[in-house]
Amino acid sequence: MKIAAVLPIDRITPPGEFFSSRAVTDMAKSLEDSGFHGCVVTDHPTPTGRWLDAGGHHAQDPFALLAFVAATTRRIMLQTGILVLPYRNPFLTVRSVNTLDALSDGRVILGLGAGYMKGEYKALGADFDNRNDVMDEYLAAMKAAWSGEEFSFKGTGYEALGNRILPLPLQRPHPPLWLGGNSKRAARRAAAFGEAWCPFHTVSSEAVVATARTARMDGGEDLIAGIAYLKEQSAALGRATPPAVVLDSMKAPTAEWNAQALVDQIGVLADMGVSAVTAHIDGADRAEWCENARRYGEEVVARVGG
Repeated sequence: MKIAAVLPIDRITPPGEFFSSRAVTDMAKSLEDSGFHGCVVTDHPTPTGRWLDAGGHHAQDPFALLAFVAATTRRIMLQTGILVLPYRNPFLTVRSVNTLDALSDGRVILGLGAGYMKGEYKALGADFDNRNDVMDEYLAAMKAAWSGEEFSFKGTGYEALGNRILPLPLQRPHPPLWLGGNSKRAARRAAAFGEAWCPFHTVSSEAVVATARTARMDGGEDLIAGIAYLKEQSAALGRATPPAVVLDSMKAPTAEWNAQALVDQIGVLADMGVSAVTAHIDGADRAEWCENARRYGEEVVARVGG
């Protein structure tokens, strides 16, 4: 089981405690030294004040942040969780991914999703209502650009006519695409385009389901049904092996630290067919966060990590 952890760069107060060059270096190295497979960053370039005040969070530019992490680490994977693909021209995304993958010695995992924040879409001039169609189109455009040859692609409001984007990423034909979302359409998208499907663990929370405008995914029957549907869709497309299943935002089963409960929970997920999870680490300050990362590594990752 591969275990990644989210960097807490949404925490911008007190200034410098979690978001500064020293802070990011300390936390990224803590994760790498503790055996975590990946270091995850989120994507919210222009969150609304209403969403933030209701419990939302800030995020930093994923490519700039992961480039900094790449420069201060050597092994840990650099994971977007998730990059909202329809926010950006697909060829700009390809250029950023190629650069980061090449300079990190092939450590990028590109987690992608359609997003759900209407106010953020509006601020960026992106099409919220048709975001799923746009995302599928952008994935096809990116695959064309990753050919390494001159490519042509006509999209919605843009067109490539014999363009070429080099150098290619170190991982060929491109870094793994982990496609997020709990809906059946998201699972179909993963079957069509991705190396992994990344459902978001909602713990049957009505608040999370409503806010993220997503289907429930409780890690039990919902996840089992989703995996079965993913396999069905993959077979229909002629894929001999379906995408891997990565559970995003796995929550601890108890309020207090309980390493054995986490190990047991991960074992259940592995039996279902999950091959990777994303964990969240707590900490009142950076020192406590790094200590908790070390403890998580020793008591959980070392026992179940791959």
